[in-house]
Amino acid sequence: MRTRVGIVGAGPAGLLLSHLLHRNGIDSVVLETRSRSYIEKRVRAGVLEAPTVELLREAGVADRLDRESLTHHGILLRFDGVEHRIDFADLVGKAVTVYGQQELVKDLVATRLRDGGDLRFEVRDVRLHGLTTESPWIGYTDRHGRPQVLDCAVIAGCDGFHGVTRPAAPTLTALEHRYPFAWLGILARTPPTRAEVVYAAHDRGFALASMRTPEISRLYLQVSTEDTPADWPAERIWAELSARLGEEIRPGEILETINTDLRAFVAEPMRHGRLFLAGDAAHIVPPTGAKGLNLAIADVALLADAFTALLAENDERPAESYSDTALRRVWRAQRFSSLMTDMLHRSPGADKFQRYLQLSQLHHTVSSTAAATSLAEDYVGPPFARTIAVPS
Repeated sequence: MRTRVGIVGAGPAGLLLSHLLHRNGIDSVVLETRSRSYIEKRVRAGVLEAPTVELLREAGVADRLDRESLTHHGILLRFDGVEHRIDFADLVGKAVTVYGQQELVKDLVATRLRDGGDLRFEVRDVRLHGLTTESPWIGYTDRHGRPQVLDCAVIAGCDGFHGVTRPAAPTLTALEHRYPFAWLGILARTPPTRAEVVYAAHDRGFALASMRTPEISRLYLQVSTEDTPADWPAERIWAELSARLGEEIRPGEILETINTDLRAFVAEPMRHGRLFLAGDAAHIVPPTGAKGLNLAIADVALLADAFTALLAENDERPAESYSDTALRRVWRAQRFSSLMTDMLHRSPGADKFQRYLQLSQLHHTVSSTAAATSLAEDYVGPPFARTIAVPS
């Protein structure tokens, strides 16, 4: 089989890239190790920046998002027993949108299949070859156990942090920072207590109250890196959430608990020959800033332009500049996510001096218009480095 763009990974990045390329007349094949059912049920991120939503609308895949999503015009910061609101609408005239990643994946899968897209699920043994040539190829085993070869002009690695594409690029430099605490993520059938996301800095540790729908809450607790979900029975979860968030959280059916180590990671450059990395395959940000999914979308917006220029116009310049352009946004997101993480969490062994510095930063953020505006600008997201060309 031959295609112009081989895409490894059917998450939001890979699926949206395939869709954008299709709109620009470029064919692609998407390879995914999981089943369609699995990726459409996998609960992950849910906060979309303003530029992300604009791109999805321009790409024609936001109909259900516009009907069912929740719009947030600010966030709440809670510390010293008091809530303070950062008003995005007032400060920067924009908002963020809450729409579960799995819902976006459903929309993108349905759109690609409607348009005749080639999505191959449940593949295994994916191997990349010839990356420094003009004829790279992907070897894999299909869902029926048959070995296959996919010849490509370029390959996009959209297969996440634990995928196979980044290890296939020996020239990359990995930069990483690990935090000395973790998050316990809880998906529960209980109505959100607030209409917007609450970030709580408490002496017992950080807590976050978000939502996926008006009936489903997404909640997080800072925990030890040694903790497992078994260390957190339902009674302990609800009691700790209530204590840190400063109000009684109504218990509901817990649908999922998952432990997440907090790390920051960047692989640079985000290209090796004809392999281009996007999303979590190239970078991980602490989830405190709600940037991971949005960075993936920003990456593939750039890649769609770069691949179109390279394959339709024989113009290599956008492909050559892809990594440098993408990394500028990545490092801005790393800075913001690091600031939010350091400001809101209690590090093991932190003394009173460090705690007072945190509180000073929080007070400055909520009392200074300049500081609050800076936070709002980063949270709603800076404009993308390009604007998608919408075919007439």
